[in-house]
Amino acid sequence: MSFTTQEEIKSFGGKIVKLQHDSKETKTKMDVNLYLPKQYYEKPDTKLPVLVFLSGLSCTPNNCSEKGFWQPYCNEYGFAMVFPDTSPRGAGVEGEDETYKFGTGAGFYVDATEEKWSKNYRMYSYISKELLPGLASAYSQLDFDNISITGHSMGGYGALMFYFRHPGRFKSVSAFAPISNPSNGEWGRTGFSVYLGNDKSKWAEYDPTELIKKYDGPTTPILIHTGKADPHYYEEHQLLPENLLKASEESKLKGKIISHMEDGYNHSFYFVSSFTKDHAAHHAKYLGLTSKL
Repeated sequence: MSFTTQEEIKSFGGKIVKLQHDSKETKTKMDVNLYLPKQYYEKPDTKLPVLVFLSGLSCTPNNCSEKGFWQPYCNEYGFAMVFPDTSPRGAGVEGEDETYKFGTGAGFYVDATEEKWSKNYRMYSYISKELLPGLASAYSQLDFDNISITGHSMGGYGALMFYFRHPGRFKSVSAFAPISNPSNGEWGRTGFSVYLGNDKSKWAEYDPTELIKKYDGPTTPILIHTGKADPHYYEEHQLLPENLLKASEESKLKGKIISHMEDGYNHSFYFVSSFTKDHAAHHAKYLGLTSKL
């Protein structure tokens, strides 16, 4: 895979590198942001671990890069970050720009099976089989065998889903306000039915609350933060963290989900950036960069 550098922006001693490439999976050009901490430039012989951040509905690679304030902690601990896009863009699928709930900016990290979407909307394979291996090849100083994953909202769902579907692939996982049980929330039901059809057995293949029941990998603690003032949590019941916690009690991960319900916080990046420090420390421990939490 060949990446084209669109822009490099110095930030907190490292650089945000904005990349673009042609994707075989989505049949479109894809953007991805990469944060290279100061250690990348100061210690060129040192392999650096990687943290992947998956964003939520309607986001691009820029949202969290600009508003998540991860860069100081990347430099403190010495890990790089990858910020993928949330869908193909400009695929030309009829209806892909009609709503924020599916289509552009809302790929739900699945491989679509419905004919209309299946050619381009392959975000699961794009990230796991194309983007991460491609970056590993292009950036040999980054250690993609020492990798963790996190995300927000739809991206929090994605992070949990990838972690449960690939036991041992990621050293740790965390999530900010994840869509924990998409099969039972309106956002998830909408996206899954569009991409996967009405066969709910296909939905279960991506639903963290269903996947955790069969999970048979390492029992590393999982960190989740949700805002109690998030209307998607308390009013719309889109997030359903209680369903994931209940399912975990009958799983190998019983007692391993550290769920913080935070008074006064909503669903925005003001919320995300308020707890970035906690999540950075969580991943730094399991990436072998610190013994502290």
